[in-house]
Formats: sequence, structure tokens, C-alpha cells
Amino acid sequence: MFLPRNRFAAFLMALTAALPATAQQSPATVQTASSITTSGATVLPRYQPTRNEMLERHRKAAILDSVVRQTVFKTTIQPNWQPGGERFWYRNLLRDSSWEYWLVDPAKGSRQPAFDQHRLAAALEKASGTSMPAAKLSISNMEVGAKDLTLQLGSEWYKVALPGYTVEKTTAPATTVTRPAEERAGANWGVANPNEVGPVRRRARAYRSDSLSADKQQVAFIRDYNVYVQPAAGGEAIAFTSDGTKERPYGQLQWSPDGKLLVGYRIKPVVDKQVHYVLTSASGTRGELRSRGYAQPGDENTSYEMFLFRMADRKPTRVGIDVIDYGGAPFLNWRSGNSRYFTFERTDRGHQRFRIMEVDTETATARELVEEQASTFIFEQRILTHYLPETQEVVWVTEKDGWRHIYLLDEQTGKEKLQVTKGDWVIREVDSIDTRKREIWFQASGMNKNEDPYFIHYYRIGFDGKNLVRLTEANANHRLLFTPNRKYYIDQYSRVDMPPVMELRRTADGKKLMQLEQADVSGYAATGLNYPEVFVAKGRDGVTDIWGILFRPGNFDPSKRYPIIEQIYAGPQGSFVPKSFSAYSEPQSLAELGFIVVQIDGMGTYNRSKAFHDVCWKNLADAGFPDRILWMQALAGKYPYADTSRVGVYGTSAGGQNAAGALLFHPGFYDAAVSACGCHDNRVDKQWWNEQWMGFPVGKHYDEQSNITNAHKLQGNLMLVVGEADENVPPESTYRVADALIKAGKDFEFLAIPGMGHSDGGPYGRKKKRDFFVKHLHGVDPPKRNVNEL
Repeated sequence: MFLPRNRFAAFLMALTAALPATAQQSPATVQTASSITTSGATVLPRYQPTRNEMLERHRKAAILDSVVRQTVFKTTIQPNWQPGGERFWYRNLLRDSSWEYWLVDPAKGSRQPAFDQHRLAAALEKASGTSMPAAKLSISNMEVGAKDLTLQLGSEWYKVALPGYTVEKTTAPATTVTRPAEERAGANWGVANPNEVGPVRRRARAYRSDSLSADKQQVAFIRDYNVYVQPAAGGEAIAFTSDGTKERPYGQLQWSPDGKLLVGYRIKPVVDKQVHYVLTSASGTRGELRSRGYAQPGDENTSYEMFLFRMADRKPTRVGIDVIDYGGAPFLNWRSGNSRYFTFERTDRGHQRFRIMEVDTETATARELVEEQASTFIFEQRILTHYLPETQEVVWVTEKDGWRHIYLLDEQTGKEKLQVTKGDWVIREVDSIDTRKREIWFQASGMNKNEDPYFIHYYRIGFDGKNLVRLTEANANHRLLFTPNRKYYIDQYSRVDMPPVMELRRTADGKKLMQLEQADVSGYAATGLNYPEVFVAKGRDGVTDIWGILFRPGNFDPSKRYPIIEQIYAGPQGSFVPKSFSAYSEPQSLAELGFIVVQIDGMGTYNRSKAFHDVCWKNLADAGFPDRILWMQALAGKYPYADTSRVGVYGTSAGGQNAAGALLFHPGFYDAAVSACGCHDNRVDKQWWNEQWMGFPVGKHYDEQSNITNAHKLQGNLMLVVGEADENVPPESTYRVADALIKAGKDFEFLAIPGMGHSDGGPYGRKKKRDFFVKHLHGVDPPKRNVNEL
């Protein structure tokens, strides 16, 4: 629902009055809470709500869930570029579902209303015969000319002559500019010239069994499991192999640039073993069995034996390399102007060796150009490479020096020409490469020593490692949107404790031209809620900073101790503590029930140093818990109202594994956990994810770290949640934990949701999670919803 301004103010007054007097504190009280001290054995009394107070907190949280998100406006700009790419317009959604429109000309440094909204609304209303309140005009597309506007309202297009505001219906202009596909997909880069290439990726091209040569004269294809070539215009198909079978077919064909050679593979296909689930609430009187292929750790993979097929002799020649048994058929990079050589990349199963291989097609031999080995793991999905055929160079992003950086390689020799970036900070993405200017545009974090090392900033640098230009300044998390000609960009930045700011800047030197918008948070401030607070404490080594955030109830009594609940996700594939502003979130909503809710990135997660990340190697059960526990203890040391004697934890997927593991491996600290669709045993989950971190072959460490194997250790209060139709993590992962707990005689709660996929349980599951924590951390019975107690 949305409350108009007068009703919103009345709602806030009623909401505050409904809370106990001791809980009514102004936002300023929170800021002075750190002045509360304890001496000797003095400990603050527990916050112990009555059941009536908890019911009021439930009601407040439910109202805030629907209202608070509508108290913050102007949090982002989506530019709509005009023909020529020099100007753009954007719109802001304001209170009461009203709109405003702005036109920006970066070259002139101007920002002005795109039109007279009242005159336009009146003219459109007259032309259409439909009521159009000025504040409610919702324009989805528009071209702004010197003497006219062409705009779209709903499905209708109108042309508006200026300055008289006469209107006639029209059709969409041929030059209509809609948001580019890369912007719709959330990308933040623009490509302005043919010398500039987009984000660096690996293995981006899919293969087909049929392949047309570059000169379009020949077609290669697979027939009866063997390789054939036929003139594209038609004619006799010539067989190049005869020993292909269903069990060992040939396939994955690719032509050389000159059409004299085919590269293909003799394949040993492996059909993934099946996993199953039953839709118990399907139509009819019987549940439906659903099955699908699902490779798990240790399962065999399809393998590929590389062959060359020369048009001259029509004979297959096996390339002198090992069979490729991981990662599929590789993408081939042909040497520019030379069809004799191509390179390809391969990562060995087990993720401890990455290579760039070169094949000489004349000799059918291969050699290693680049080899990276690790005693722990190489994060295969985050290796970035881009090949520059004109200069025979490779841009390579790797962690081989302990931090994720950019290197420039000689493609012919494989030798490192230069480490382009270096230092105790990390490359987050390579946005684009300008081959003419020999510049690399990238995102990085950690370069600025006096701020959160996870904040993303934008830069460009020369191939020679010189002329670093910083495009973002503010101590915040950034996202850039460039104009199509890349001469200007919009810098949108914020922090969890700082609402968004949007600036227009010049690309050449990063100079700020104007501030476009700053978020309107006046309505949010009126709720009495506070922004999350960033908190930093030392990790297990006593040196490394561990970053997290905490959420407090909107109104709380800092002279009492509140239970802590951690929202956990310790998946090694990323870092997960929010860095940008959000008007409202589940942790804040949960905090309204009288909890301090925290999120922490412990060791073993990504986007810090390689050593920080390596903690997860064959060690997923660690989940950064030693760092998380120290962080919460340090939090309680600063804020005595954070009660480390009552700690809950919840998470989903890998977070579900972590939440249950908190009770099994750290029962002296965690007291209650809600574990949703957890990958509780890394042998039961996806091969590609689990072998990346737990290694191959599957060893006893898989068993030792399993929540199933360790279920008998349960001491705290546990709720397991699973969707019966989970196609990400097989539901049996959770059912096997339940089975082990039952066999060990343990008490626990179990919630299986019919028809639901990979989820935290949805609205019902989240409601039960709240009830669970209220009961086990506050000691208060949850609401009786069957008798409409709420």
C-alpha cells in the first residue's frame, strides 16, 4: 500500500505510540549508544519482551514491510540517450506516484525540465480525450527535438510541436532510442568504436556439429557418428572417419580461417546420472516424479580427444595432447593471418592447474604457452582472458601473485610482457579494452586504503601500466553508465549508510560536471528507522579486517541486551555483505522483532586477497566462523546491548549449509538456526561448484565436513526448510540431515513446502523463521494465526 503524506505522518505517530515507552528512542539515541559502558562484572539486563509487546512488534514489522520501501525516492537514474548520443532524458518517480522529467546536455553542462509538464498534460488531454493529470504522466519513450517532442504514453505515440504545445497522434519514429541491450542486462560499459571490445570473458561461444567454412564453400557435419565434408553448393559428401560409434562419436567441429583444416574431437560421452523429486501436490490423485541429469562430485565427465582433419589428404590426425576430461570442448583462438597455429585454454579437473596451449597443425603437436598452478585452487570461473590477434598479445586476469590483477602476455611465446596492475587490491571486472589507444577500463576494490575494501571503483590504465585514471572519487560503492560516445558518464554511488548520489562526469579526466540527483529520504527519516551500521573487527589472525554490518530495531532501549541473529552466506564464489543503499531489507524487518541482525564476510569468501580466499580450500565447513564469532564478540565489546549469549543464524543454499553447520561445529556460540535448502553434504550437490572448492578426487574431508555425518552433534535449536521441487540443490540433501537427526534421537523442526523450488521458504517460510527465533531467543510463544491473533 502507499500512504499519502498526511496519512503517512498519522501512521508514524500511531506506530510509535503503540510501542512500550521504554522502547521509544529517537534516531539520535542510537548514535550515542556507544557511550554506555560496563565495569567489572556488570552486564546489561536482557531485553525480555512480553507476549503483547511481541504481538505489537509483529504488527509494526508487517506494516513497515509494505510501507517503508515507498519512503525513498530518486535512488537511480536510467538515462535515455537521444539520437547522436550527446543528450539524454530521465525521469524520477516521486511521492504519490507522480513523475518528473529532466533533459541533460553534457556538452553544454545543462540540466533542465524536459518540457512544461502542465502544458503538455493539458495538450495531450485535449488531443486524446482522456484525463491526464500533469503529475501522473508516465512517458516510456521520447525524442526531444529543438522544436518538437515525440513521445509514447502507453501504446500511443504523440508528436508535440513546441513552443505552442499542439499535439497530434503519430507512430514511433524510426530513430527511436531505447535502452541498449547491455544496459537492460545491467552492464555498465559502452563501446564507441570498433577498436574497443567489451567485457573480457572465457569460452563465450557455443559449438554446433555442422560447420560452414569461412569462405562459405564447404560444410562439415556429423553423419552416423563420423565426420563428413560436402561442397556448400551441394555434391558428394566425403567421409573423413569411419570408426565413429554411438559410444565414441566424433563431433564439435571448427574450421581453420583458410578452410584447409577442420578441428574436431572423438568424444566419449557421459550421460549425467539422474536426481529425482516428487511433486506431491500435482494435478490428479498421484504425485509426479520429476528427474533430470545432475553431475555430482566424483562423477565421470564427457571427454574429448582432439583431431585434425586436413582437406588435402582427407585423413584424421590425432593431436599430441592428453584427452580433455573437464570443461567441455574448448574455444579455439586462431593466430592472426596464420592458420597453422591456434591456442586454447584448459583447466585440469581439481582446479589446481590452468594452461594456455598452442597447437601446431602442421606437426599435430602441442606445447604449453602459459601454465599457472596452485597448491590450493584456481578460481576457474574468474580467470579472464582476451586475445588481441593484431598484436598477438593476451590480456590475462589472474591471482597468481596473491591478488587479482591484469597481465599482458606475448601470445607467440607465452611470456609475460608486463604486469599491468599490481598492489594489495583486486580487479573486480575488466569492462572494455581499447586496442587503438591501448587502454584497459576496469573496476577494482581495495585500492583506497581508508575505506571499505569491497567498494567498487572504476579506472582506466595503459597497456604499459601507466597513466592510471581514477573515474570515481567518493568513499562509496559505485556504478557507472557511459554515454554511447563514451565522452561522459553518470556515476551512481551510495553506501548502506548513505543514500544514493548521481553525478555527471567527463570521461577524459573524471571531472565532475554536475550533480544530477540525490536520493530523497525524508520519508524514511520520519519512520525512526536507522541505516545499517558498518562494523569492522579483526579476524582470527589478529591482523585482517573483517567487514560486516548490523541492523537495530527502529526503536530500542540501548540499556538492555538484544539477541543477535546472523544472516549467513559463506559461499566462496563471492562476497555478500551489502555495500549499496537499500531502503529496506529482510534483516531490518527481522530486527523490528527485537533483534540485532548482522551480516559478515568472513575468511574463505571472495574479493579480497588469495590468502583470504584460500581458507575455504577443502574446508567449506569452516565458513569463516572463527572470524564471524570474533566479529560479534567485538561488536558486543563496543555495544553492550548486543547479547552474545543468545545468537541465532539463518541462511539459504550454501547459507543453509552454513546455518546448520553453525550449530554442529560451534554449539558453544550459536543457539538457534534456520537452515533453508542447504547443500548439507558437498557430495550431494553440483559437481562444478563443489569440486571447485573441495577439490578432486572426493576424499574423506567431504565426509568429515558433512552436516549429515555430523548431525548427531546437534545441541541447539534447528529448523530445516526445503522446497520439494528444488532443482538447484537436491531436496534429499535436507532429508538426509533429517534422517540422521531422527536416528540420533535429536529434536528439531522440519518444514517441507510442496511445489516450491530453491528458496528460503517464501513468505510462509520467512514467517515460520521469525516465529522460530522469537520462541527460541526471546522465549515468547509466536502469534496464534489460526485464531487471527495478528
